[in-house]
Amino acid sequence: MPIQLLDEDTVNKIAAGEVIERPVAVVKELLENAIDAGAGSVTVEIKDGGKSLIRVTDNGDGISEEDIKLAFTPHATSKIRQIEDLLSISTLGFRGEALASIASVSQLEMLTKTRGSFNGSRYVIEGGTEKSFGQAGCPDGTTLIVHNLFYNTPARLKFLKTPQTEAGYISSTVERMALSNPSISFRFINQNQQRLNTSGNGSLKDVIYNIFGRDITSNLLETDAVKGSCEISGFIGQPVISRGNRGCINYFVNGRYIKSNIINRAIEEAYAPYMMNHKYPFIVLNFKIDPGLIDINVHPQKMEVRFTNEKELYNDIYNTISGILKHKELIPEVSFGKDKNNNIKKEKQKDKEVILRVPEEKEINSLFGITTENKKEIPAKNTETKFRETAAYNAHNIKQETLFGTGIMQAQASNDIKIIGQAFATYWILQYGDSLFLIDQHAAHEKVLYERFMKQIEENQAFTQMLNPPVVASLSMAEQQVLEENIQVFKKLGYIIENFGGKEYILSGVPAQLPDIATKELFLEIIDGLLDNKTEIAPETLLSHIATMSCKAAVKGGKSLDTKQAHELLKELMALDNPYNCPHGRPVIVKITKRELEKKFKRII
Repeated sequence: MPIQLLDEDTVNKIAAGEVIERPVAVVKELLENAIDAGAGSVTVEIKDGGKSLIRVTDNGDGISEEDIKLAFTPHATSKIRQIEDLLSISTLGFRGEALASIASVSQLEMLTKTRGSFNGSRYVIEGGTEKSFGQAGCPDGTTLIVHNLFYNTPARLKFLKTPQTEAGYISSTVERMALSNPSISFRFINQNQQRLNTSGNGSLKDVIYNIFGRDITSNLLETDAVKGSCEISGFIGQPVISRGNRGCINYFVNGRYIKSNIINRAIEEAYAPYMMNHKYPFIVLNFKIDPGLIDINVHPQKMEVRFTNEKELYNDIYNTISGILKHKELIPEVSFGKDKNNNIKKEKQKDKEVILRVPEEKEINSLFGITTENKKEIPAKNTETKFRETAAYNAHNIKQETLFGTGIMQAQASNDIKIIGQAFATYWILQYGDSLFLIDQHAAHEKVLYERFMKQIEENQAFTQMLNPPVVASLSMAEQQVLEENIQVFKKLGYIIENFGGKEYILSGVPAQLPDIATKELFLEIIDGLLDNKTEIAPETLLSHIATMSCKAAVKGGKSLDTKQAHELLKELMALDNPYNCPHGRPVIVKITKRELEKKFKRII
């Protein structure tokens, strides 16, 4: 077949496929245009998941009559002038492809009026062909009405999902736009029903409440920091808020919602000591970064961003979130809610009977993530996966204290703490003030060992246990490279590693804190982890990963400690910056108030 030029209509439809994959892409592009136009309020209305109708109305600057037709020409934009402008983009849109792409695969009508103009304009274009153009009465701003999306590209239409699913994508996009622009009022209407309405009062916390509700909003920690070349603002959730996927991790770079492996990893690593494996935090953060340090011209959808200072950005985000979480008293408070047998009645009126049930051993084990099968070897992976799903971590049954310096962990509290005893050879029971505190001895010991190890490393005092005989490891070319790149980190941990010629390496010393577990297998596991990351990570993160292996050296649940040993363990635990979670995220301490106990015994109702 001979080579030939494609006609303009075909070219436009191919280009539209890159920009407009589904209805949500239309909404995203039009919302970005509205925000760039300085809108103070935006309304999005859809029907049939956006297939039959998408209407986006804003009160922004509008488009002048002489620019309307040009706006629907491919690569026509008011946001950049030359290639150098790509290095300093401050707007959400800049490619000049959106309107042309949308018009080529739909029946589109636009009403627009600039501020100060007497009349507005109405423009109708179907499948990229102009149908009508003239003056019309309309308010300031722009309304774009998209009918019958993909009516002339049936192949694209048949791959769309159900209207409910497509509407869900659009809803998420509108929510993210609202989170990144709290000073703009957003309304979202689906099938004639209003689903979202934000005030536009500039309060991000109000937007979060509007979208996610009270439980999440009441467990937020504010973030406002300047780190290097990055300004970080917004809110992070306390660890008690966790989800099984990354759906609640929302971050924006210069107001643009993106996806970034480097940012995801920084966030998740910062939360790692406070959360179970395979659980993810709640995040709404905006990063302000010099546009010259980022490249957003990677893909037409503008979801991917490249950073010139990845390592610095990683450290800035990791240190900011870690610093906030580190100085909060994160002790879960347990209230005794409704059980699965419905044999507890919640108090509604003072004259109603209140029936409360004392928790059994299996329920306390459940709270700490311990089962009969794994009690001797804690924490196990299946425990970590199931832990947050227990009733004790339902939002209505737990609140998380953030009273650093005023609770049980304050220095002066140590003289007033009474050790009542030990339950089930696993949990130490303490009394302080009007509350009981249950401490998991394994998690506590693990945390103490972990912090002791990390402190030695930070102070360059890590000790080495010599191996006799040494261990020989054979590494591939990729493994050798990652070892050489991180050799100083291994030395800082206490490893002594020498090249034995070719791809053979001698391991003659290991961290003294972990002499029984820091073997060849762990060494190779660390190397594999570095290879999986593919991107250079901060040494502090690698140190933290390795130090979590201290759990294998900690005293196990079910093994009794005497009171003297318990005193020493608790004394060292309470001197830590973060004694509330073990390195795997399980809680070390939980709290039961005197009021809860008195309610059980009907002393109060």
